[in-house]
Amino acid sequence: MPSPVEEAAFTDTELDIADELGVQLVRFMRLLTKAKSQVAKLGPDGIERAAYAILFQLVHDGPQRTSKLAEALHAEISTISRQSSSLVQHGLVERLADPEDGRACLLAPTSEGLRVFEENRRQRNRWLAEVLAEWPEEERRLLNRLLDRLNTGIEAHAPQLADQISARSKGESA
Repeated sequence: MPSPVEEAAFTDTELDIADELGVQLVRFMRLLTKAKSQVAKLGPDGIERAAYAILFQLVHDGPQRTSKLAEALHAEISTISRQSSSLVQHGLVERLADPEDGRACLLAPTSEGLRVFEENRRQRNRWLAEVLAEWPEEERRLLNRLLDRLNTGIEAHAPQLADQISARSKGESA
């Protein structure tokens, strides 16, 4: 059965606008990757930049098992284990007994982890403020609203997109 997206008839204008958005999003991702690569691979605290994603997830969503972190960050459990071990060694994350299953552990940010997270957040905010310094406040607020709306739409349609791609792949290999 075709999905609602497959059934929808899009106008040439709608598809042209979507194409331009796709071009801008690819450009945006490349620029972010470039900006990240210009910052040292290790942060000021000697932690891999990639490990900060774990710290961010723990600060925002609370203590979690490694498996849940891997799912949330779309990463392999072995990668999350390695990076979280580094965070534990640096005193930014601690292992706690899982109250639901004493054999398992949860990862949680330490007070030092929260401090490092907030410092990185301040640095990011200063950089973004500099990037947007010449924009009128109304346009900065509009950008935030539109990005929130885009992210919400992507979150709502991501499973459908993954299912469609998977179905197409299976159909082609059959």
